[in-house]
Amino acid sequence: MTRLGCAIVHVDGARWRSVARLAFVRAALRVLWRRILACSAAAAPSVRGDPSSARYRRLAHPSSPLDPAADGTRQEASPPGCTDTDAEDSDMVALKISLLGDCHIGKTSFMYKYVGDVEEEKGLQMTGLNLKDKVLSVHGARIVFSIWDVAGDHQYLGHVPLACKDAAAILVMFDLTSRSTLNNAISWYRQARRWNKTAIPVLIGAKFDDFVQLPLDMQWTVVNEARAYARVMNATLFFSSATHNINVNKIFKFITAKLFNLPWTVERNLTIGEPIIDF
Repeated sequence: MTRLGCAIVHVDGARWRSVARLAFVRAALRVLWRRILACSAAAAPSVRGDPSSARYRRLAHPSSPLDPAADGTRQEASPPGCTDTDAEDSDMVALKISLLGDCHIGKTSFMYKYVGDVEEEKGLQMTGLNLKDKVLSVHGARIVFSIWDVAGDHQYLGHVPLACKDAAAILVMFDLTSRSTLNNAISWYRQARRWNKTAIPVLIGAKFDDFVQLPLDMQWTVVNEARAYARVMNATLFFSSATHNINVNKIFKFITAKLFNLPWTVERNLTIGEPIIDF
């Protein structure tokens, strides 16, 4: 092949890759835009001021507070996402949740533990980005949680803006048995804040079931460091385990309570050997 032919092949290949990437981004934006159009009538987020003050419209208060120890939510039998019927429901609210952190720390396991395997194929999936929905009924209102899981490889950092823009909450995860992933958590947080300064921040220590097997002095060190990082992020800290479903549902109930100004009954837990909750 001549040099000119090689050059043409190289240019066409580069152009094709650019077109393919652009097509993926456009497809994701179309999916998101359809959800916004379908659910915008019910959602009224506040995007100004302090992140902790961001609120959606108030839900009708139940006779008792939103207690994470009780089952205050139930999953709808209908497939996740907003359908044409959902668009007519004035009680439908769509919430975008960003999930960030290093590779192999349990983000995807955490997401599937919450969402479940039902209708799993209906989620949007592209290289480096995984999107799943879950529909809940909370005190008479229907809520769609759209969870955007960004792969932890640095080559996928370009997905962070798409995942974080317009998110109601940003979940930054780390592996409780790997201090390097905790050190990297602040970098993920800063990346997210470049594109969203109002979302509720949550710092999540994953794999608590493995962490609790470590010596108590090591656990104490990690707990203190994680609390320090959470203070820097102005985030609520949860220790979690997807394997044993520890604090997974509780984290999303906390987010719901914060967004809709619902009563929250969980108390801070700083006991070594137990799943930490600090706020």
